[in-house]
Amino acid sequence: MISSYIIYVFLFCSLYFEVFLLLTYIEKKKYIKTEYLEKKNEYWPSVDIVVPCFNESNTIIATINSLLNLDYPKDKFKVVVIDDGSTDDSLKTLQIFKGNSQVQIHHKENGGKFTALNFAIENSQADLFGCLDADSFVDKDALKNMMPYFENPKIMAVVPSIKVHAPGNVLQKMQKIEYGWGIFVRKVLTYLNALHVTPGPFTIFRRKIFENVGKYKHAHHTEDLEMALRLQKHHYKIANSHRSIVYTVTPKTIKTLYKQRRRWSYGFLKNAMDYKFMFFKKEYGNLGFFILPLAVISIFSAIYLAINFLVSNGHLVFEQISKIATVGLSFSKIHFDAFYINTNLVSVIGLFTIIGTLILVLLSMKLSEGKLKIKSDLFYFLIIYPLIAPLWLFGAVFNTIFSKTITWR
Repeated sequence: MISSYIIYVFLFCSLYFEVFLLLTYIEKKKYIKTEYLEKKNEYWPSVDIVVPCFNESNTIIATINSLLNLDYPKDKFKVVVIDDGSTDDSLKTLQIFKGNSQVQIHHKENGGKFTALNFAIENSQADLFGCLDADSFVDKDALKNMMPYFENPKIMAVVPSIKVHAPGNVLQKMQKIEYGWGIFVRKVLTYLNALHVTPGPFTIFRRKIFENVGKYKHAHHTEDLEMALRLQKHHYKIANSHRSIVYTVTPKTIKTLYKQRRRWSYGFLKNAMDYKFMFFKKEYGNLGFFILPLAVISIFSAIYLAINFLVSNGHLVFEQISKIATVGLSFSKIHFDAFYINTNLVSVIGLFTIIGTLILVLLSMKLSEGKLKIKSDLFYFLIIYPLIAPLWLFGAVFNTIFSKTITWR
């Protein structure tokens, strides 16, 4: 009985969040469509874009070239590459840009990504400051499309849309849909003033903001999340330019995906604990009152529902296997009877939650791709993701509870 009540609460929270997102999207849909058309750029501030690099010799050249190909006044931006004590050929590879006046190359002892970012901030005099991870690549219009947002003096940071670079295998195609979902959620959260991540791939800040709130921190290997929460703490606005596209290389194997997502989830939980004073406080708006609490609840609900599903259905599967082993498999006896359909409240809410998830995923595909086209990627996401996501969520919760340290790589 208690288990049923817990499931009911978790499913209700999930359904509530989905309806919340859907209604917000419907309300703001016309603004999303016209947002870009209304913003005519006449603002060309100076920009420093830092590329922290640690053992990225395979991708760093393409990353920098994508920045140099940006459609932006060449005398207004420069690329600052910080080699953070690489042990591969990254520093040697970077020498190809040694004579390029737009590219500055620095080398320092390894101290972590946040130290590389702070090194660049301390030496920057530009109006705007941004970061691009060394395994990501920007669309040529990405920076230009962000500038109109900075004409609003209240906006202190603008985040892009992130897509999967060249998805090759099933796992990466699954992530393509997941990243599309992220584009959708990020856009909706913008209108709720509830963005709580300033992604490493190409978030652009007003440089002066670091003088007001301080530079980057270690932040449990998720400094981009902590910085966003710090901005929200001080009531600074973060905008999303969904037409500013960045492509990032994603994990190809279950092992690397698990380690990456466990780190992300762990970082969120630890930062949520650091900023727990924002929870259920009206002064922090939708972020503090709804989004952060629901995000924490969603982690625990996904774990609990997965365990409950395995426990409640495991014995049924075992019984069927035993039956087949005893009497064999007979298709002639299989029939359907509507009488056996489960119509209790938990099942009904669960069904609506699944339908809501599917609707939001389809909307996210349309927003991220510009049109809705059903491909195998969608089925990979719907089938594989629910099976593996609870694994890294459980790992993150376990490490958070027992204070296990998560490494970057």
